[in-house]
Amino acid sequence: MDLDNVFYEFALVLMTAGILGFVAHSLKQPLIVAFIAVGIVVGPAGFQWVSIGSEIDLLAKTGIALLLFTVGLKLDLHVIRTTGSVSLATGMGQVLFTSVLGYVICLFLGMPHLTSIYVAVALTFSSTIIIVKLLSDKREIDSLHGRIAVGFLIVQDLVVVLVMIALSAFGAGRRSGEWTQEILLIAVKGACLLLVVGLLMWFVIPPLFRRAARSAELLTAMAIAWAVALAAIGDVLGFSKEVGAFLAGVSLASMPHREAIGSRLVGLRDFLLLFFFVDLGAHLKLGVLGSQMFPALVLSVFVLVGNPLIVMVIMGAMGYRKRTGFLAGLTVAQISEFSLMLAALGMSLGHIDGDAVALVTLVGLSTITLSTYLILYSHPFYERIAPALSWFERKKPFREVAIESTAEPQQKFDVIVFGLGRYGNHIAQELEKRGRNVLGVDFDPDVVHRLRQAGRAVVYGDAEDPEFASTLPLSNAQLVVSSMPEVTVNLTLLQVIARHECSGRIATTAHNEHDATRLKDAGSDLVLLPFLGAAKQAVDELCEPLASQISAEQVDQKGEG
Repeated sequence: MDLDNVFYEFALVLMTAGILGFVAHSLKQPLIVAFIAVGIVVGPAGFQWVSIGSEIDLLAKTGIALLLFTVGLKLDLHVIRTTGSVSLATGMGQVLFTSVLGYVICLFLGMPHLTSIYVAVALTFSSTIIIVKLLSDKREIDSLHGRIAVGFLIVQDLVVVLVMIALSAFGAGRRSGEWTQEILLIAVKGACLLLVVGLLMWFVIPPLFRRAARSAELLTAMAIAWAVALAAIGDVLGFSKEVGAFLAGVSLASMPHREAIGSRLVGLRDFLLLFFFVDLGAHLKLGVLGSQMFPALVLSVFVLVGNPLIVMVIMGAMGYRKRTGFLAGLTVAQISEFSLMLAALGMSLGHIDGDAVALVTLVGLSTITLSTYLILYSHPFYERIAPALSWFERKKPFREVAIESTAEPQQKFDVIVFGLGRYGNHIAQELEKRGRNVLGVDFDPDVVHRLRQAGRAVVYGDAEDPEFASTLPLSNAQLVVSSMPEVTVNLTLLQVIARHECSGRIATTAHNEHDATRLKDAGSDLVLLPFLGAAKQAVDELCEPLASQISAEQVDQKGEG
C-alpha cells in the first residue's frame, strides 16, 4: 500500500476517534465504548473507510505491552505475599466454575458437545487489558480489590496460553503424550526465562537504568525497549505478549525510578491502546450476529452475573469482605480478546463453525460494553445493592483483617521538597533539624542514590510530570517546597499540585521579582528569592562592622565636641 494512503487512513481513524471520543465524553460515556465504535464505523462492518489492519494491529500490540509493563512496575513482594494465594484460588476457581456451568447452559441451548466446550471455555477468560485500563483510570490498581483482580487475570492469561497450546497440538493430530510434552517444554522455557530475568535484575538492570536515568528521554526509551523486547521474547517462547511485558515491569519494580517511568509512559500507553479498541471493533463481524441473539443474551447474563458471584463466593470463603469480593468480581463480568482468539482457533481447526464464532463475538461485544459501565460506576452500584449482598458478608473477614494488620504503614510526610541541589538539600536538612518529616524529590539518580545511602527519604521523579505527582502524599503535606528556580517548572508544578487536593502551603523559588510575581499569581503562597536574600544577608554582614565603626566615630566626635 502507498505510504501516503496509509497516512491518510491513519489520520481518518484519529479524526473519527477524536470526534466520537468528544461526543462520548460530553455524554459522560466511557471512552472505551466510543473507541470500539470507531473500529466498527471505519472497519469492514461499517463504512470500510480504512484497510490498514496490520499497522493498527502493530500499534495495538505495542499499547498492550506498555499497559502490562506499567502494571508489573507496581508489583512488589509484599503484594505477592498478601494476595498471591487468593488470586490463584479465585482465578482457577472461576475458570473451573464458568467452564462447567457454561458447558451445561450451552447444551441446554442445543449446541453440540464440542461446540459447547469451546464456547464455555471462551466464556471463562476476562480481558486483562480492558480491566487494567479501567482500574488505572480510576486509580484503583493499587487497591486491595485491584491487586487481587490483576492477580487472577494474570492467572487466566496463563491458563488460556496452556489451553491454546493444547488445542493446537491436538488439532495437529499429535498423541496425548506429545502435547503433554509440549506443555512441559513451555514450563521449562518459563523457568529459564524467569532465571535469566532474575539474573539481569541482580547484575545488569540496576546499573544500566541508573545510568540511563541521567536523561529523562533515554530512561523512557530504555523502558519502552525493555517492555516491547520482553513481550516479543515471551511470545516467541510460547507465552502471550502480556505475560512477557508484565514480567518486564516486574523486573523494574524494585528500581527507584519505577514511578517516574510509569508516569512518563501513561500518555503514550493510552494513545496506543486507542488502536487496540479500534482494532477490536474493526474485527467484529456484525452481519452474522442476527441468528445468535437469544443464546448470546443468555450467555451474556451468565457472564455478567455468574462470574462475579463465583468470585464473591470464593473470596468470602477465603476471608474477604463482601465489598472487596464484589469490586473484584465485577472485573470478570466480560470476556476477553483471548476468547475471540480461542474461537477463531477452533474454527481454523474445524472444531466449530462460523455461528459459534459469531456467538462468542456477540457475547464479547455486549459484556465488554456493559461491564465497562459496571466497573466505572462500581461504588455507587455497590451502595445500591449492598443490602442484597448480606449473604456474602463474613462475620469475621479474617484474611482481610490480617492484611490490614500486617500491611506496611505508609509513612506520612509533613513537607515535600522538590529539587535536592545545594539550596534544596540545605532547606530539607534545616526542616529535618526542626523536627519536620521531609520527603525529597529529585530527578538526578546519583543524588537520589547518595541521599538514600545516607538514610534520607528521597524518591526519583520529575516535578513537571503530572502523573508522577499523583504518586506522592500531597494530600497530607503541610508544606510543599520547590527549590528549583526555573519559572516554567514551578508554574507546571503549581498546576499539578492544584489538581491533587493539596491543602498545605506551597513555596516556590525564583531568580527575580518578575518571576516571583508570576508565581504568586499562579497560586504560590510564598516565593523564595535565594540570590536576593543571600545578597541582603551579605550586605547586612558587610555593613554591620561599618555601622559599628561609624557609630564609634560619632561618639568620639561628640566627646571631642
